[in-house]
Formats: sequence, structure tokens, C-alpha cells
Amino acid sequence: MSSDRKVIVTAVGAAAAGAALAYTAMKMSEKASKAERNREALMRSSKPSFIFEDPMQDPSTTAQKRDSAVLFPYNHEEKMRQRIAARVAVEEDNLTPRRLVTVRVPATSANLGPGYDCLGMAVDLWSEVTVERADKFSISAEGEGASAIPKDESNYLVVGLKAAFETAKKPMPTLKYHVVSRIPYARGLGSSSAAIVAGIIAGLVLAGHRLPCWGSEALLQIAAQIEGHPDNVAPSIYGGIQLGIHNGTRWVTERVPTPPGLQLVMFIPDFVGKTSDARGVLKATVTREEASFNISRVAFLIHAFCTGNLDNLKWGVQDKLHQPQRGEKLYKYLFPMIEAAEAAGACCAYLSGAGPTVMALTSGASGDIFTQREKERTDHSVAKAMIRTAETFGIKGKLMVTSAANEGAKVVRVEPPFSSESITYGGGV
Repeated sequence: MSSDRKVIVTAVGAAAAGAALAYTAMKMSEKASKAERNREALMRSSKPSFIFEDPMQDPSTTAQKRDSAVLFPYNHEEKMRQRIAARVAVEEDNLTPRRLVTVRVPATSANLGPGYDCLGMAVDLWSEVTVERADKFSISAEGEGASAIPKDESNYLVVGLKAAFETAKKPMPTLKYHVVSRIPYARGLGSSSAAIVAGIIAGLVLAGHRLPCWGSEALLQIAAQIEGHPDNVAPSIYGGIQLGIHNGTRWVTERVPTPPGLQLVMFIPDFVGKTSDARGVLKATVTREEASFNISRVAFLIHAFCTGNLDNLKWGVQDKLHQPQRGEKLYKYLFPMIEAAEAAGACCAYLSGAGPTVMALTSGASGDIFTQREKERTDHSVAKAMIRTAETFGIKGKLMVTSAANEGAKVVRVEPPFSSESITYGGGV
């Protein structure tokens, strides 16, 4: 083989070897790059979505949390717990006592048939309570039940304020109270719960004290401890339809969806219904059949609300624990009025709270009802049917049409205000 040919063969061989080495190196680089991308993707997928991470916290603790916890979008309370736990120091949000506060609070309708002491709905009827530091104790009232509202420290408004100052560990000052009541007093529309919740909120603001909500619902605990159950106080605080339980440690409540277009048609008798009398007619024990009946009905009712199947509400509000007994002993008009309302087009009707108010739910409302054709709704025909039934039984009262309230109690005025030059809250509060 000539020397030129040997050189050519050697060159070709070297080129081939070089190409092979380059190809191998390229493949190895691609594999390494792919492995790195996979590793980074795995790390990203295994890292929980923390709301807040303090840069000064122990890295080993953070790594342990990342390894052991995966937070989903619905893990609100755990996210909030981690946000608070991650802070080096948690400062008081507001330590400034206030001189005056006005709280707006909704009426509520409890039980909704079978949900005895656990289910309630906020109603778009509102009272306003103004509490102010003063030299002398006094309570004044105007509107619904103004003459019947207790004017001494037995008033639930005062009870709520005392509980707030006790929670804040501060002495309660001398205060004067003024109530503008638009919630019918002692008619089964949560006037007592409204007073409790308004009192607690007013007391917390005046004391300059704030409570934890996530994972504790501290305001609900105070209110439910006074009331004894959450069916009225929960919707009074949070608005909407609320389902509450005691989990063995604390009261817990969750919002149930309110179907759109829902209206509330209420016949409110002109006599007072005492909760003690209404509870007094109930049996001390219930049968297995009665318990099973109510369990199935309350589940059916919640499902109807969640799915928006309003046709099923009339079955969902049926009950055997309290409505039959109260209808027989106290409110003879109850079931005839329920039947008349449903026959006139109501989705359902039930005894509101302990009575005497009868509540009917209707559908079809869209926007402002006074600009909507009446035949698209049934509230007017249902109202007439309920009035005719009341007249048959010789019951005087008034008929009100409103809707569910999506929000609960709120501060509408405070002195000095929470708003500042840099931040303005709604309504200039």
C-alpha cells in the first residue's frame, strides 16, 4: 500500500472515530440534560404551594414540610396555619380602642325543616346597632319590637359585648346602645342571634381586639356558646346558607350554595313566639324511624341546594322532629299554609326557626323584580295563598317578600375610622 493511500485510510479512520466520539458525547449530554430536567420537574411537582415562607426559618424544617406535605387548593386552613407559623413574630393587627361603632346584622331563618339546630339561612332584613362609650348605661330602640326589647343588661346585645371584652381580657366600659330594628322581634327570624353577633362584633371593635378565624372560627365559638347551637349565629356571621356541627372540639360551619333567583316569602304573625314554649312541646326522645326520616330529608335538602334542583326542595324540608309537634300544639295554621303555598307555586315552605313565621321559597327572580314581568315569578301568588290561609284561621300578621343575604354582619361605621390617608375601606369605615 502506497504511503498516500495509508494517509488517506488513516485520515478516514480518525474522522470516523472522532465522529463516533462526538455522537457518543452528544447523546450522553442529551441524557444528562434530560435527567436534569426530569429532576427539576420532580422537585417542582413535590414542592407544596406555601402561602408564606419566612426566609429566616430553619431550612431543615422547610425541607421536612416540603417532603411531607402537599397542599391542595381546598386546604385553606392548613395554608393559613403555615402562613402564621412561618412568621418570626405575629403582631397584633390593631390595638387601638374605638369610641363608637355601628354594626349591621341580618335576620336569619333556622332549621329549614329537618336541619334542627344545625342549618340556617341569612335573610335580607337588617338591623343596625350603634354602641358608644358613655358616662351612663342606656339602651334605646326604634323599629320592630322597640317597646319589647329588654332595656337592661339581660339584652343579648349586652351579653355579646361582655363576652367580647372578656375574650379581649379587658374591662368593659360604660356604654350606651341604640338599636334600629328591622328584624321582627321574637318571630322565628333570629332577632336574638342578631343581637348576640352584633354585640360581639361591636365589643371587639371597641376593645381594639381581633380574633383568629382560620382553623378556629373564634367569633363563631363565642356566639354559639351563648346561643347553644350554630343554626342562627353562623349565617348571621357569614351570610348565605350555613350548615354547622360540633366536631367534638369546636363548632364548624360550611356554606351551602344558594340557588340563583331564590326569593323568600314570609308570613309573619302579629304575636310573639317564645322559643322556650316551642321547645317545650317537643318529645324528649325520638324513634329510629323519625331519626332516619330526618337524616334522609336533610341530606336530600342539601343535595337540592347544591345541584340547584328546586323541585326537590319540597321533599327536603319535610321533618318529623319539631314541625308536626309545633303545628299540632302551637301553630294550627302551619301545615295548611305550607300546603297552600306549595299549591300556589312555592318550591317549598316550612316553619322558620321556632316560629311563628312560615317561610316559603320561590324561584324565577331575575335582577330587580319590579322591572320583571310578574308571571315569570310565583312570589305574588304564593303570598296571596298564605294570606288567605291566615284569614281562614283568624291569624293577623304581615306578608314580606325578600331574598337570602349572601353576606353576614359587618361594621358600617366606626370612630376613629379604620380607613387612613393611604388606605380607604368600603364605605369609608
